[in-house]
Order: sequence, then structure tokens, then C-alpha cells
Amino acid sequence: MDAYLPYLLALGIGFIAGLRAMTAPAAVAWGAWLGWFSLAGTAMAFMGSIIAVIIFSLLAFFELITDQLPSTPSRKVPVQFIARLIMGGLSGAAVGAVFGVTLAGMACGVAGAVLGTYIGAAFRAALAKAFRKDLPAALIEDVIALGGAFLIVHHHL
Repeated sequence: MDAYLPYLLALGIGFIAGLRAMTAPAAVAWGAWLGWFSLAGTAMAFMGSIIAVIIFSLLAFFELITDQLPSTPSRKVPVQFIARLIMGGLSGAAVGAVFGVTLAGMACGVAGAVLGTYIGAAFRAALAKAFRKDLPAALIEDVIALGGAFLIVHHHL
């Protein structure tokens, strides 16, 4: 199982990007900046900078707010979907870099973003139908994304 851990963690953080695109890189930036894992000496070292923490945290915060608005487009439209793939790849690459598998981590992050996008959309639609409104479903998805991101980056990387 340990041999697969880097790939599973990268897939997982990519899945989070499929749920909330900016939550994944924000969590990775915070984890690296807080010293939960080291990206020093890797191509992803910039993710542990205070600048990355600030930028991705602000983007994640605004994403959490705008996601609640009825005018927000579907996560499956090209611009939203591509953003999730890019952020999943970036976050997966950073997680992979911790283990020396940056490119494989990137690929797993992108795959996870695809899964998170489609599974997350179906899950939220089912919850919204059950609640007869979207807001509770969106908030539950927010909690899953934030909690999942924390568990992944706080895992002993």
C-alpha cells in the first residue's frame, strides 16, 4: 500500500480540485508553508511560499462564495472544467514532488480532477434534489472539499 500512497494522495487532491478548484492548491500551499511536508529543492517549491498561500487562499475564499450564486456556471463547462484540470494537475504535482514523482503526481491530479468534477456534480445534484434546494448541497460539498483537502495534506507526506 505504501508504494501506491503518493499516487493515491495526488489522485485525492485532484479529486478535491474537481469539487472546488482553488481549495486543492490552497491546501497544498498551506501544508507546505506550515511545514507539514517539504517541497524544498523541488520544482514545486514555490507552492510553499507565503505568496502562494495568500493568492490561493483568496481564490479559494472567493470560489466558496461564488459557488453559492445561482449565476455560477456548471463545473462541466469548458472554462470551469479546464481550471479544475489545471489546479488538479498543479496540486497533484506538488503532492507527487514530496515523494519524487512530480510528473506522475500531476497525471494523477488531473485524473482525480476529472473524477471529482463528474462525481461531485452528480453528488451535488442528488443532494439538491433531496433537499429541494441547492444551498445545503453546496455547503455539504464545501465541507467535504475542505475536510478532504485537510486530511490529504495533513497526512504524513
